[in-house]
Amino acid sequence: MNDPVSQIDLPFIGLAPFLRMSIAGEDIQARGQVLLDKIQHYPDDANLWMNLSTAMLCLGKSQLGLSLQSEALAMRSVYHLAAAQQPARLTLLMLMAPGDLAANTPLDCLLENSDINLIFYYLLPGDPFAAEIPKHDILLVAISETDENRQLLTFLENHLLNWPVPVINAPQHIPTVGRNVASALLTGAPGLIIPPSFRISRKQLELLAEDSGSPSRLIDACNFPVILRPIDSHAGRDLARIGDWADLSSYLSRVADTEFFVSEFIDYRSQDGLFRKFRVALIDGVPYACHMAVSEHWMIHYVNAGMYEEAAKRIEEATFMENFAAFARQHQAALNAIDQRTGLDYLCIDCAEMPNGELLIFEIDHAMVVHAMDSQALFPYKQQHMQKVQTAFRDFLLRRQAEAVSAQ
Repeated sequence: MNDPVSQIDLPFIGLAPFLRMSIAGEDIQARGQVLLDKIQHYPDDANLWMNLSTAMLCLGKSQLGLSLQSEALAMRSVYHLAAAQQPARLTLLMLMAPGDLAANTPLDCLLENSDINLIFYYLLPGDPFAAEIPKHDILLVAISETDENRQLLTFLENHLLNWPVPVINAPQHIPTVGRNVASALLTGAPGLIIPPSFRISRKQLELLAEDSGSPSRLIDACNFPVILRPIDSHAGRDLARIGDWADLSSYLSRVADTEFFVSEFIDYRSQDGLFRKFRVALIDGVPYACHMAVSEHWMIHYVNAGMYEEAAKRIEEATFMENFAAFARQHQAALNAIDQRTGLDYLCIDCAEMPNGELLIFEIDHAMVVHAMDSQALFPYKQQHMQKVQTAFRDFLLRRQAEAVSAQ
């Protein structure tokens, strides 16, 4: 049996190794204990603190993970992740915000085993650029769109205006992925449907639940059932379909948040009664297939949709990925509209196909996880298609670097 210390005894390792362990069903708790034991001997090692923080966040121990992250950032705010393939072709500086696994673009998962050096530069309150800025070829704003990050993104708009290297995902475009902003931005775009999303306070919802009113009393043209989720929630946290006022009362009794997004639920199941959700990456405007999940439930997450257990679902996903060019042509107008209206160089789209052929948009975001870590034994078709995504992003970075050099 391999010694876990030798396996994880690395400098800063980022999210990718822990995500790979999680997907493979390995014991992250045991690896976390190894890191904790090492910290007893090396309490001033910021890399160890940051690695342990990521392990705890992967285990769902958010409060502990964020506390450990704070300890790491108090020591150092810049972390280096050397490319797996050396010599590296370029160095990418990623501007990051402190927070959980959804706080930033998990680019090390997409670029795992590449020849791109990554620098994680955390912008801290007070003086975001207090740390020396390492030499880099391209900068990417990895910070998620949240209420908490809005002021930081506004600050970056001016700070990055004349940055000496290309800037990917400029900060002024990141707010376009906000649920209510995106729904307004994409309404009326050709070939797509996106239900309007509205911010609503807990007090408004409580009043609605008390008098058993219709959602349309507060939100024009919105009736039960509705989708409700807390502001800035991700990965389905406290996401629920509310069918009537009793459901709403029950939901408020167990969810303590003070503000929410609400939108009308659209039944997107296929003729066979199953729900299908696609994840598509847009890289410099070009779409690439990331995955497809098939589920009996309307709220689809790839890890619990039965993709690992049911061969028929994997065969369907393989067919989708193999024939993605036809999918992209069919939805070209919708995908072009998303690219043009957001202005982002890289983002992902979670979507479904409606019976009338339109694309139903659940979410657009630049911080979704894209990876090639699934078992090759179970998913033999995935590597070639995910390699297309990885290669496209790498080539995009090299192209932007070359353009910048030639323009000098």
